[in-house]
Amino acid sequence: MNSLKVAIMMIALMALFVAVGYVVGGRSGMVIALVFAMVMNFFSYWYSDKVVLKLYRAREIQEQEHPRLYRVVKRVTTTAMIPMPKVCIVPSKAPNAFATGRNMNHAAVAVTEGMLEILNEEELEGVIGHEVAHILNKDMLIGTIAATFAGAIGILASIARWGAIFGGYGRSDERNGGAIGLLAAAIVAPLMAMVIQMAISRQREYKADRVSGLMTGKPLALASALEKLHRSPNRRAFAGNRATANLMIVNPLSGRGIASWFSTHPPLEKRIERLQELAKEAPYQSYVR
Repeated sequence: MNSLKVAIMMIALMALFVAVGYVVGGRSGMVIALVFAMVMNFFSYWYSDKVVLKLYRAREIQEQEHPRLYRVVKRVTTTAMIPMPKVCIVPSKAPNAFATGRNMNHAAVAVTEGMLEILNEEELEGVIGHEVAHILNKDMLIGTIAATFAGAIGILASIARWGAIFGGYGRSDERNGGAIGLLAAAIVAPLMAMVIQMAISRQREYKADRVSGLMTGKPLALASALEKLHRSPNRRAFAGNRATANLMIVNPLSGRGIASWFSTHPPLEKRIERLQELAKEAPYQSYVR
């Protein structure tokens, strides 16, 4: 059911992109938007992992460079029965982690130096389990494509806004609603794209938390790790950007007040509550913080 929901939301995001293209440039704008969407999908599929890793200056490591991290990743991926992904460390004190790659045969798990400093091995295993769950569910690709579309819709909305100011683009018989339509697209489209992206990300985060808890048998360790990462004073010092925030295990951006309504991550309290409920479903290994 969750996969069907995500598929529907991805189709809605693409349809919104094409619709904004139509508002901005009429039928020709719609065709251009559709072609651009296909190009973005191709680029996201083949190059998203390289772009994200370079953006965060992630460095691939070998076992001898960080035995504890490598050991945990190997243990979790063996349990999940997937190929060993690239293991990368991000030079940042902000505690966070993410997975990227187009499939389980071309995947990477990256953690920050700050996260390695504050988590014990069981908590680290819970976080790695969460990221491996994203690899199993192909969430990295979905999240990257969603972020790409959301960013492109924002660019089209800016074009629509300037078009409304200067009276629209294209010939009069190809404009849809003139300046009013352009202005509506400039205001409504980014909000709709943000809501769709948020819905995709939140569904994926809940599922990854649950899969990690079941796979490692330590849902309370993950709950403890999430709390530590969220409460860290360095959480929002991550040198990233809004477009890739949905890839992180905890939101590196501010999520207070109205901003929390549009957060790509579920509320911390809800995530911890679900993990605590999961711990009651089966006799998992006891975990002492």
